[in-house]
Amino acid sequence: MADKLILRALRGETLPTPPIWMMRQAGRYLPEYRATRAKAGDFLSLCYNPELAAEVTMQPIRRYGFDGAILFADILLVPQALGADLWFVTGEGPRLSTITGPEGLRKLKTKDDIHTTLSPIYDTVRILSETLPKDTTLIGFAGAPWTVATYMVAGRGTPDQGPAHLLKDTDRATFTALIDLITEATIEYLACQVEAGAEVVKLFDSWAGSLKGQDFEDFAVAPALRIIQALKARFPDLPVIAFPREAGDGYIGFHQKTGADCVAIDNSVSPQWAAANVQTAGCVQGNLASRHMVTGGQALVEETRHIVETFRNGPHIFNLGHGITPDADPENVALMVETVRAT
Repeated sequence: MADKLILRALRGETLPTPPIWMMRQAGRYLPEYRATRAKAGDFLSLCYNPELAAEVTMQPIRRYGFDGAILFADILLVPQALGADLWFVTGEGPRLSTITGPEGLRKLKTKDDIHTTLSPIYDTVRILSETLPKDTTLIGFAGAPWTVATYMVAGRGTPDQGPAHLLKDTDRATFTALIDLITEATIEYLACQVEAGAEVVKLFDSWAGSLKGQDFEDFAVAPALRIIQALKARFPDLPVIAFPREAGDGYIGFHQKTGADCVAIDNSVSPQWAAANVQTAGCVQGNLASRHMVTGGQALVEETRHIVETFRNGPHIFNLGHGITPDADPENVALMVETVRAT
């Protein structure tokens, strides 16, 4: 296990060729995924079927030989385990029952009540830990508290996370209590993933960029610090990747403020900026624009080479700046992997 490339990069090694995996690498752009999802019946049934969830996690490993396999699940399983209603609307995405004040918060379960709902996810991790190739790192994950809270307050994804900002600004006590509950549940959820065999965990804070000033410190940095400290107290050698997407200058110092071993960056910042301001503190992950998986061609090759070269002087894990989109061409993914390994 100590020789796995991703784990070496997360320990701070500068490698001749960066390890590579891809956010949402198990997904709708792959025909084999679509076939397996059809067999499951719907998205949530797929998430909660350990054998099928393990199968779709394995599919991009078989096809591309990525260095990391990320557990197939969804960040909104934690709110569901806490008692929120969750369903998916075809073509539109998730819907949840909403938390708009103290009464809704009181109806939620505690962190100790989540495992009955989430136990199939731990079974998926166990299957993967036994079946993945020996040189492939198994990555567990959860949504970061702020991002999860934005869905729980609004009941869906929103362009500006306005409902969560409104609750935060008008009833900070309720909002802080919600963040605290999600934080504690996330610690338990990730700890169970690690106990089942996850070797790395990642915190996805997809909407961190809408937090500014002290709010960024209170609701992006502080919960990440609590989660990482708690996990490392239980699992001292556990590497953690944090992804405060579109944090801008908030990326600077995020390693030190949270204890993250790696900070994933999106493509709103340049590789040069990130190498100068973020990689100096530790491993970085990123940051090819997802559009290249759709358009391909020489632009994909040139930008991939540019990113590899720019981050060559420090620890780096190659990835996209956000998840691959359903309209991506699988052949472009193959070209990206080939380019990274040939650069």
